Amino acid sequence: MPGESENVPPIHVISTDTVNPPDFVAVLPLRADAPNTTVYGGSDDMTPERLAELQTVAYPDITTLTLSDAPDIVFERALAAVDRLGWELVAQVPAEGRIEATDTTFWYRFKDDVVIRIQPAPYGTIVDARSVSRVGRGDAGTNARRLRAFFDTL
Repeated sequence: MPGESENVPPIHVISTDTVNPPDFVAVLPLRADAPNTTVYGGSDDMTPERLAELQTVAYPDITTLTLSDAPDIVFERALAAVDRLGWELVAQVPAEGRIEATDTTFWYRFKDDVVIRIQPAPYGTIVDARSVSRVGRGDAGTNARRLRAFFDTL
């Protein structure tokens, strides 16, 4: 299955919205010494278009989620999911529909950052999320598994 440690592309960022990925704000100071940037496709050898292509082929299920509930209800559910998953909450900004958190991997204690964007839609709410590793060229599917876990919990 894509997302397992074999047959995954050498990428360290996953976003449900590959055209307009959610932006990090509050975690930026925490990443000051991180080798990986938060700029989507921000390396010399990886354009945003190429990153989106690799992600779409490897993880076609990682897409924007549309819910029928109101944004404020979804925001509270998203906060509860962050808590249940054991992520460290960095910021919650209801007025912007933005939640930022840091997850620490079990074995190597790597820190990866997540931003969740919750926006009103004509018939409910859309939820986008992005997960970025602070270190490493590839993540062996960790960021995709993290976003799947978040959406399953939500």
